[in-house]
Amino acid sequence: MQSSPPFNAPAARRLRAALGMAPGHVAYGLHAQYGLVVAPETVMAWERGEISPTSAELTALAGVLWCSPGELLAEPVTLREHRIARGLAPEELARRIGVEPGAYQKMEDSGRWKGNERQSAALATVLGLTLAQFLTATGKNEELADALRSAVTTRWQAYVKPLGKLLPIPRGHLERVLEQLHAEYQSRMVATLSWGSGGDAASGDAGREFLADIVDRFWSLAGGAA
Repeated sequence: MQSSPPFNAPAARRLRAALGMAPGHVAYGLHAQYGLVVAPETVMAWERGEISPTSAELTALAGVLWCSPGELLAEPVTLREHRIARGLAPEELARRIGVEPGAYQKMEDSGRWKGNERQSAALATVLGLTLAQFLTATGKNEELADALRSAVTTRWQAYVKPLGKLLPIPRGHLERVLEQLHAEYQSRMVATLSWGSGGDAASGDAGREFLADIVDRFWSLAGGAA
């Protein structure tokens, strides 16, 4: 069973009030326009944040309140939540990014994106994802961190292609970012080793600190736009 999308209860209450509607009016609209049987008490529970509407109920509620589904969502995180925020059915999104609908649905349900570079770029564009949002939505944050740590501690050139599969980012830009990260890590290691006494320990501490924050440093260099 799928979990409910992250519902923005205050926004729903605010939008309903702006239209001069009571919870009963919303319930009536859900039934009359979309065939959903929802009690006024349920609408009130949504607005208090006690329960959340299902995907179908949220889409219908957006129609009744004359807004987009995204306006009724808190900050989306998962691939499914981003899709709902854009008001897209799974089949429509799959068609627009060039993925077979069944295959897309399996990836969305599992939270693990397996599309190729072209499909990844299309996904980021259609859903309006930043690079950071793309990695989180596709469940690849830890994979990114592991690849970046390996890139700066060994030969960064060997990780351009693997990272290119993870991120919808131009190859040239990715190469520049990796080269910069590698240079920063290596210069820090050289500097700490030159301190003399206790150099090995200092080097280890500095290296661990850099590697622990490497994803944040990567985003600061790469930028957030997909």
